[in-house]
Amino acid sequence: MILSSIRIITADIQRLVKFYESATGLPFTWFTEDFAEVKTPAAALAIGSTRTLALFGGDVAEAASNRSVIIEFRVEDVDAAYTRIPAAIVVQQPTTMPWGNRSLLFRDPDGNLVNFFTPVTEDAKKRFGVAAQ
Repeated sequence: MILSSIRIITADIQRLVKFYESATGLPFTWFTEDFAEVKTPAAALAIGSTRTLALFGGDVAEAASNRSVIIEFRVEDVDAAYTRIPAAIVVQQPTTMPWGNRSLLFRDPDGNLVNFFTPVTEDAKKRFGVAAQ
């Protein structure tokens, strides 16, 4: 089994796609006016409008109601990425965690938690296959 993607359902797909393009620096591909995604080497982040829920049988998800999932992106330099994130949405400034990642936690426009992280200890770098510097 291979994790293929994480999908966010939103009431304002244009706003959310623009936010993630700005935060990540990665362009999304639009497949319809209700569905866009960005592919990374590990997995994709898909964003669908609430209109796509009808394809799954209706009321199976609720936009902007996540309180338990954190969407995580490994970035080359979390401190540099921090400069692209508006201060008003930052939950935690770059902090080195006990498991060896330096992490920046913030919220997207729908309130979803997003973590940009960089492995900084040797153990963390080894876990992610990052060459020692």
